[in-house]
Amino acid sequence: MTGDAAPAPRRRGRPARTEASEGPGARERILQAARTEFAERGYDKTTVRGIAKAADVDAALVHHYFGTKDEVFAAAIEVSFEPAMVIPEILGKGTEGIGERLARYFISVWENPVSRAPLLAIIRSALTHEAAAKVLRTFVLRRLLERIAADLDVPDPKFRAELAASHMIGIAILRYVIQVEPLASADPETIVAMVAPTLQRYLTEA
Repeated sequence: MTGDAAPAPRRRGRPARTEASEGPGARERILQAARTEFAERGYDKTTVRGIAKAADVDAALVHHYFGTKDEVFAAAIEVSFEPAMVIPEILGKGTEGIGERLARYFISVWENPVSRAPLLAIIRSALTHEAAAKVLRTFVLRRLLERIAADLDVPDPKFRAELAASHMIGIAILRYVIQVEPLASADPETIVAMVAPTLQRYLTEA
């Protein structure tokens, strides 16, 4: 037996701080890795360990920043939609034109290749996996619809916001997931022009 000291016991919980694993960009790397993993593997096959490996961090750091896989999933959705930045722009100009602004914002998110891939994974996963559907419902209800409904001076504002969201999600499924023609290849501005009056009616008419 040598005189070397025994190695220190491994500590559980949050990993030791290093510049590589916990620098200022670690959280952003985790989010980017999560978006890619969910897009390529879907909700069911994506794991926290897989996200951590793709981001080159310890899995404990993913839990530290986001908690569970569901919470990472919700954060990945929010990165795509950026509600804190966009909702004031949609609502802050009053009710006139709100249908067009909402339609253009939603279509622009889907038309952007950077945000489209994870959103496709989110929609597909929500259609087949209850945990993913629950996360999507929670995000849509709390982060989007409740904020929109709070600014609507109409009867049943939450119900109206849900109708608007269902209209746009239906378009997303047909255009981007199932790719039904001619909707799948229609010009985005044509879709906005056709959809905006209906959203306007949902959100503003008494």
